[in-house]
Amino acid sequence: MSGPSLTHIGAGGEADMVDVGDKEETVRIAVAEGHVRMRAETLALILKGNAKKGDVIATARLAGIMAAKQTANLIPLCHPLMLSKVSVEITPDEALPGLRIETMAKLTGRTGVEMEALTAASVACLTIYDMAKAADREMEIGGIRLVRKSGGRSGDYVRKEG
Repeated sequence: MSGPSLTHIGAGGEADMVDVGDKEETVRIAVAEGHVRMRAETLALILKGNAKKGDVIATARLAGIMAAKQTANLIPLCHPLMLSKVSVEITPDEALPGLRIETMAKLTGRTGVEMEALTAASVACLTIYDMAKAADREMEIGGIRLVRKSGGRSGDYVRKEG
């Protein structure tokens, strides 16, 4: 039986770190997203800058960047990477209501940066929750997913909507 397989599982079923030493170095970029749904009043409080713990959006942006740089310390089989760029964009969405997060991780290397982009999105969302929970414990984190990636042997990937 052929087809997709799990790359981090050895022949005996044990966890195994992938050897990327023979892979070609290429520019690799990954974009991920997520959101935090909240009451409209909580969103207004955040946008006014009146949250008890300070500037929610700036802090979440920094937390996401820091998290991307620490991914190998958080996810057991991830390779430590020399990231050349990490960005975290946080935009209000009145229709949600809440905040939408889009992250990007980039490097020139032998392995992809999907986990770094996903970690940045996750931690940015968690930071928003942490900073605004005093005002709204009903917030909901969701939609953490890879949007697109480029570079490497497997080629480009773009999420299909729907």
